[in-house]
This record gives sequence, structure tokens and C-alpha cells, in this order.
Amino acid sequence: METFLELRPVWVVLLTPLTALLIVLSHRRPNLREFWSIAASLVQLGLVASMIPDVLSGEHFEVRLLPLASGFDLALKVDALGMIFASVASILWVATTFYSIGYMRSLDEPHQTPYYASFALCISSAAGIAFAANPLTFFVFYEGLTLATYPLVVHKRTDEAIKVGRKYLAYTLSAGLCMLLAIGWIQSFLPAHAFQAGGFLTTNLASPATLKWIFLLFMLGVGVKAGIMPLHAWLPAAMIAPTPVSALLHAVAVVKAGVFGVIRVVYFIFGPKTLSELGLNGPLLGFAAFTILVASIIALSQDNLKRRLAYSTISQLSYIVLGAALLSKSGLMGAAMHIANHAFMKITLFMCAGAIYAHLHVSNISEMKGIGRAMPFTMGAFALAALGIAGTPPLPGFVTKWWLGQGAAQSDHLFAIFVLIGSALLNALYFFPIIWTAFFRRSERFERFDEGRITLVGPPIFTAACCVLLGLLPDFGPDFWTFATRVVASIFGGSLGGGP
Repeated sequence: METFLELRPVWVVLLTPLTALLIVLSHRRPNLREFWSIAASLVQLGLVASMIPDVLSGEHFEVRLLPLASGFDLALKVDALGMIFASVASILWVATTFYSIGYMRSLDEPHQTPYYASFALCISSAAGIAFAANPLTFFVFYEGLTLATYPLVVHKRTDEAIKVGRKYLAYTLSAGLCMLLAIGWIQSFLPAHAFQAGGFLTTNLASPATLKWIFLLFMLGVGVKAGIMPLHAWLPAAMIAPTPVSALLHAVAVVKAGVFGVIRVVYFIFGPKTLSELGLNGPLLGFAAFTILVASIIALSQDNLKRRLAYSTISQLSYIVLGAALLSKSGLMGAAMHIANHAFMKITLFMCAGAIYAHLHVSNISEMKGIGRAMPFTMGAFALAALGIAGTPPLPGFVTKWWLGQGAAQSDHLFAIFVLIGSALLNALYFFPIIWTAFFRRSERFERFDEGRITLVGPPIFTAACCVLLGLLPDFGPDFWTFATRVVASIFGGSLGGGP
């Protein structure tokens, strides 16, 4: 029994590949195929949840899987930052599984077996990324996520979908190559290394020029999935995929793996001291600020709802990059909390967009006049999440902006405060007209109550409720707040109020 408990990170990673196999074997029995998806998501959530008390008490599960290179093992280690990512992925996999069933059945989508199987493999890769003990293990699961999401991006198998899939692979595999080069370069002068709170690379190990090149390679590696401009072009194009896939890409797995990787590189490979000495956080701040503002401006012109949400995602992801680049306690706190905050808010928005399309076949904002009368629960959930993204108190987007603003003040990067204020205004400009159009403009088409099936409406209502709880009680459920404070303490020591 004790061995089983110690190996829980392994079971979390291996559960979903087994589920994918069962899904493939059940391809002629849709109900059984969906049962495996639901059961696996619930079991994984239980396994991750069972580790929360142990990690909070100071336990670090460490498991060596197999040697990969000289002095390098494929290894898993559970820490506070990894628990934030793993908890988010596990909770939202449950919600997305139920939602996927409603969406795929409503539209009678083809190729459902590879869809559910690939979905399971994505969550396995996300768990491996969360629990990776060293950069090489991170890379293996990071590339596994790329390969697992490709069938989802090309799900429709049209010429356009195949073209978008090639673009997705070109961006993400090139990014993976950059990351592998960075890891190999480190390996040449530091054969055995692992993620370490505060970083392990110093100017005593390599020249400043070498470290700057390694940092650039890492940022290219994680920056593509993080959607940092100008590395973002694959992300809006990937909206051709079914909406549950868009929700997976934008809220749960792919983009979160990118920004999670930014935090790992900044704080667990280089560390704030080394980055400050090399002056590397300044350019990263610049790219983050540029992405936040420009992506929001582009979002204003998008009539297609999913594309507007895609550019919103690009902007919001760089909040996490900005928080990491501030190199301050509160900045890191805001970045760590936004991994969860953004996930729940953005998946709600995408689920609502998908429910509207699947049930009423509406995809453009200009077609949504009065739709709030027909789908009040769906659009109510959308409005809550949109208000949260815009930073309306007491919703979680406000919590993020508050901590990032404090982090900017602590690190004397006051321009970041103006970036946050400008972004909040832009968020309001591209979200509030949608809410106004849905609830306060009338159309003969949407005069009667006409909500979709419960599997389409229930999941976004659940995630919207979680958004409210995250704003009011940020430590509810998986203890996101406590884990975030543990991450900050492991890097900087002391309490949050102690300054940068």
C-alpha cells in the first residue's frame, strides 16, 4: 500500500494512456467509450487530490522512471508549482469530458474515437509536464503533448484542417528543437541537473554570453506554446478544431504548458539573481507587455467569437509571463495564481461559445442579438467569466491584476501597472459589447427560452461557479492560494509582505 501511494505521480501519468487504449478498443460501443473517458477523468482527479495534503505537509514525491542520458533520468517530482498545474488539468478534464459528450453528440461529429483517445493522451502529457523533475523529462512530455494534440487540431480532416495542422507542427516542433538544444548545451557543462527553486545556472558555470543564448533557446521553446508575440500565429489558426479542443488548447493543456514552462525556466533553471545579473528579465517584460496590449487590440476587430477568444487568450497568457519577468514576490504570486484563474475563466468562455454553436449554430458576435433571452444560463456563465477576465472585483481576474500590480511596484517596473490598466480597459471593450448584444438587443430569432442539453450547459455553469469561488475564496478545493504562496516562499523565502 505504501508503494502504491509513493507511486501516485506515475499512476497519474500512466492512467490516461491506458484509458486511450480502452477507448480505441471500445470504438464500436460509444457509451462504453465515453464511460472510460469519464471514469478515467474522475480517477485521475482523485489521485491528484489525494496528493494535496501530503505536498502541503512537505512531502515531495520523487520517482525515477528510467535513465535517458549520462547523469540524466526520466524522473518525476511533485512540488507546489506542479500541483497547481496538475490540479487545474485534472479538474477541467472532468468538466471537458462531460462537455465533449454533449458537443460531439449534438453535432454528430465524426472520428469520435481518435478524438477521445487523443484527449486522454493530452492530459497524460500535461501531468508529465507538471511533475517533471528535470528539463529533459519536461521536454519529453512537452513534445508528447504536441504529438497528442495534433490529431485534435486536424480532427475535421479537411484540407484547411490539414494545412492548419502542419502549421501547428511547424511552430511547436521547431520550438521543441530549440528547447532540446538548450538542454543539450547545459548538459555539456553540467551533466546532472534538475529543476531547483531559485535556479541552478549561475555566471560561475558559464559565460554570460552562453547563458543568454541558452535563455533565448528556452524562451523560443516555451514561448510558442505560451503564445508570446510574434510566436503566436498557430494559435488563432487552430480555432478550426472543435470547440472542446479549443478549450483544451487555450485553458487546460497546451498554452498552460507554455506559460508553466516560462515559470520553470525563469525560477527553476536560471533564478531571479542570475536573470537580473544578465539583464534578461527586461526584454521578457517588453515582449509580455507588447503581447498583452497588441493581442487585445486585435481581439477588438474579430467578429468570430472563437477568434476573439483566441486573441484574448494570447493577451492573458502574457500576464503570467509578465508576472514571472517582474522577479518579485507578488509578481510571481500573480503569475502562479493566474495559471488557475485564467484556466477556469477561459474554459468557461470557450464552452459557452461551443454551446451556442452546437445548439443554435451561431458563431459570430454580430449574430448574437438577443441570444441571452434564448440561452440565459449559458450567456450568464459567459458574462461572469468575461467580467472576470476584465478584472472586475471580486472575480479572479481582479486578484491576478492586484498581485501583478503589487509585483510591478515592488520591482520598480511601474510601466507594467499602466499595461495592466490599459489591458483591463481593452478587455472591457472587447467583452462588454458581447454581453450587451446578447442581453439588451432584441431579435425575433431568439425570443424563446432555448438552452442546449445539460451536458452542454452544465459544465460552463460549473466552471463559472468555480470562477466566483476563486475570486472570493482562492484557497477553496485544491488550495491554489496556499500552493502559490509555497512557490513564492521556495524562491524568495519569507512572507509575501516582505518585498521583492
